Amino acid sequence: MLRAALFATACVAAASAAPVSMALAQTAPKVSVTIYNSNLALVQDQRTIDVAAGRQRLEFKDVSAAIRPETVSLSSPTLGVVEQNFDYDLLTPDKLMEKAVGRQIKIVRTNPGDGKETTETATVLAANEGVVLKIGDRIEVLRDDGVPTRVIFDKVPETLRARPTLSVTVNADKAGPTPVTLSYLTSGLSWAADYVALFDEKKGALDLQGWITLQNNSGTAFENAQTQLVAGNVSQFNGGGVRGVTSAGTEGSDRERIADYYIYPLPERTTIASNQSKQVGFLSAQSVPAKKVYEVREYGFSSDENPQKAITAIQFSNSKLKGLGDQLPAGTMRVYMRDQAGDPKFIGENAIGHTSAGSELSIKTGEAFDVSSQATLVSQEKISKTRSRYVMKYLVRNARPEAVTVELRQAGLWRDGKVTDESLPSRRIDARTLAWSVPVPANGETVLTFTVDNGW
Repeated sequence: MLRAALFATACVAAASAAPVSMALAQTAPKVSVTIYNSNLALVQDQRTIDVAAGRQRLEFKDVSAAIRPETVSLSSPTLGVVEQNFDYDLLTPDKLMEKAVGRQIKIVRTNPGDGKETTETATVLAANEGVVLKIGDRIEVLRDDGVPTRVIFDKVPETLRARPTLSVTVNADKAGPTPVTLSYLTSGLSWAADYVALFDEKKGALDLQGWITLQNNSGTAFENAQTQLVAGNVSQFNGGGVRGVTSAGTEGSDRERIADYYIYPLPERTTIASNQSKQVGFLSAQSVPAKKVYEVREYGFSSDENPQKAITAIQFSNSKLKGLGDQLPAGTMRVYMRDQAGDPKFIGENAIGHTSAGSELSIKTGEAFDVSSQATLVSQEKISKTRSRYVMKYLVRNARPEAVTVELRQAGLWRDGKVTDESLPSRRIDARTLAWSVPVPANGETVLTFTVDNGW
């Protein structure tokens, strides 16, 4: 807008409006921030302030611009809260002009030729999609015409704040230093886990490094804050599945918990700057047993027109026995392997959900060029009203110079579905899924056949 260009060089000659009563901190605030996964954080600010006896207004600057005012709580042994207000109408050139409608300001223009300044008193008539002024007997639109212009205001309106400010009206029993704790919920703070896995196929092991990524879009910095991260999905009013876990764990750990959530405290206080992304390490494990697998997943009993490429995945466990023994908070896992020169190369990534200790994980890294499967529905027969029989054949091919094993998973079973005949032994993964480990020779193929009586 035209006025934005003018206001970028505008100066404001004004005295700040003084609050009814200003309480100054005697001690530096001790800030604690608890960040949840769901764009939510709990901020707790402890400090000691000087108060006067009786009714007064306390101001807390630098609270989050994304504060939820209805969640604010101010606690103190000697203060009674009467009223609280969150002032988030921030001081900007545009806002200054909007608040000046109906009032007088001064317009100072500089002659580019001789540098002389001309000052005129103007009344602001409107500040909608442009600024309309009345100067003497003429009406003028403030515009960017190349003439250096300054706008001078006599004061800053009381309703405008340089920073988001929470004001609380209280009654104090007595004057003097008083400890207070300010607590509130805010959006704009979030965190996620990022994992780096270096996989060694020959050794059948991986090294795993975990990072916590903090994101602060609340509009406010939190200085020297004690920070805790809560893993779990907290229910919020009015607030797909993630692939990765093939078998949920049952192990516990020594990690601190609250309710049904796990807490990850950062080891030392940290400053979370506004509009900042910060990473902190929280997990390091070496030589965790792992293996590369080829997987094929089918979701019904039908024929494939074309061969289906197998996916490649890295499987491992986060059990104590396998060297981890800790919960893995939701995040993205990136997998690397070393090339012939020994340099790590990225081979794929996938997301995991919150994963309890003792779980089996399968991290998809991509699709296999040389391993495929093609399904054929040999026959389909209706046995009764509630039962059908399917005869399936899978042709699994391997164009690699070494033998591989393909994990083939067949979903689509009904409540009473069962295998009546099969060329390789199957195992039940869950109520609706069967699995076969299909060995395929180098540069060869294997045919898997099975018959399923499906029903409910």
